[in-house]
Formats: sequence, structure tokens, C-alpha cells
Amino acid sequence: MSLRLDTPLEQVASAARAPATHLIGAGGLKLAADVWGDAESPPVLLLHGGGQTRHAWGGTGEALAASGGRAIALDMRGHGDSDWAADGDYAIDAYVADLIAVVDGLDRPPAVVGASLGGLTTLLAAGEAGCRLAAVVLVDCAPRLEEDSVARIIEFMRGGLDGFASLDEAADAIASYLPHRKRPDDLSGLAKNLRRRPDGRFRWHWDPRFVDGTRRPTASQQPDRLLRAAEQLRVPTMLVRGRMSDVVSEAGAAEFLEHAPQAEFVDVSGAGHMVAGDRNDAFTDAVAAFLNRHRR
Repeated sequence: MSLRLDTPLEQVASAARAPATHLIGAGGLKLAADVWGDAESPPVLLLHGGGQTRHAWGGTGEALAASGGRAIALDMRGHGDSDWAADGDYAIDAYVADLIAVVDGLDRPPAVVGASLGGLTTLLAAGEAGCRLAAVVLVDCAPRLEEDSVARIIEFMRGGLDGFASLDEAADAIASYLPHRKRPDDLSGLAKNLRRRPDGRFRWHWDPRFVDGTRRPTASQQPDRLLRAAEQLRVPTMLVRGRMSDVVSEAGAAEFLEHAPQAEFVDVSGAGHMVAGDRNDAFTDAVAAFLNRHRR
């Protein structure tokens, strides 16, 4: 089957950005996507982490296209310009169902690069649900995550539900949460992840029910399920960890590699949980090299 595309979205960034379109998730949910590369090239899906959008990948999409792939960065359900779930279903199985639906709409099995929530979704889709993938890259996620750090992420997300008076206020909040990362002077990238509401406040561009609803993703609380999925991986797999990560420990990475001994491992120095944002060049180089070795 060919890639199913819908009406292009209104451009919300610069004209140099890849044109936005839609792919179709479970139940017909529209998932916004940016696409780079030739339509005949092997597809690579990029799935962001919880509370992020398709813009989280920096120059990764363009670089993967330049190395011979067709990069497709998705906004996952309830995030960015994708549909919100009418029933508030943001359980991990809903994300898995979306990924399976997207894969079924592609002309060949894609490689999937998934960060955090996107990685756990990919792990379950490939190892538990038998989704047909060409390769899997897990970005700072593993079956056993550090509970205190996950709780800190949720606390940060909930702390911004009332929004911010300005982009500068939002940037200050992020700088406090990520002290290892230099606060940007140019806030245009941040603007892609916020929307100004009628009350004048800037709010994160995702459904608040993702963190405050009754059907939230809880895969991080199911390590045994995730480890069983890891044991069933049958495609080329790589785990990319941020060496400064407080979410995936060295022990957590080692445990995953024990259950998926065929997997490759890269530990990116100078990067925390947001590996692609902290060290985009090093991250992209590692992913491109891995995909090029295993490209079908």
C-alpha cells in the first residue's frame, strides 16, 4: 500500500521547513507529520517523547533524508497538530495501535526511531504486537526507568498546565528544569511547541488529559511487560542513551541489553534524557550510521 496523505496543514514555521501533512492512526485519528526525502526511499518514522512534538528532532529528519532515507516525523495523538483523542485515551496501547495503523499505511516496513514515550510505544509494537518494522532505535528509554525521574517529568508537565504569560517565562521554566542546557536566545523553536490561547497565555501544544486524565500512558510502570517485549525483538535494534540521563540508568540499559543481546548500544556524552535536543549532531550521526548498516 502507498503512504496515505491528507490535506497539507497550514505552515506554522518558516518556509524552509518540510511541508506538513497527515497520516492516519487508529480509528481514523489524523496524525500530523513532516516528511523529508524521496518517496521511493526507505521510510524512517520519528516518534517524539511525551509532551513534545514532531519538532523535537532538530535537523535529524533532514540528515536522515540526506543519507538515503525518507524521514517522517509524527506528532503523536494528543500532541502538536495531531488530533486529540475524543475519549481521552492516551494509554500506551492506544499509541501502539496508532503506530500499527501508520505502518499499515506505508509501502514497506519502516525503521522507527522512538524517544521515551515513542520508544516504549515502538518496543511494544515490535516485540509484543508483532508490528512489521525494518529496524528499531530506542532513544533514552528502557523497560526499567528511574521512577523518581519519571515523576519529576510529570511534575514539570503538570506545572505548566496553566500556561505562561510569555515565551520568555516558558523558556525560564525549561531552563530551571534542564540546567545543563543553555537557555536559547532565539525562542522560535520553543514557539513551535506552544500555542497562544484566547486568554493571551501560552500553553503547551498537547492535550492536558495526557497527564491529568484517567487514561494516561503507564508503560513505565510495567517493566516485566516491556522486558518480555524486548526478548521478542527480531529486527536490528539500537539503544541510544544520554550519558547524563537520570531516566535510564547504566543498570537499566544493561538489563535491556541482557534481554535483547542482539541490540547495539550507544552512550552519548554530554546528553541527558533529551538526547536529540542536547547533542543533535552526535545523536543523528549514530542513528544514520546504524540505519545505513541495516537498510533494506
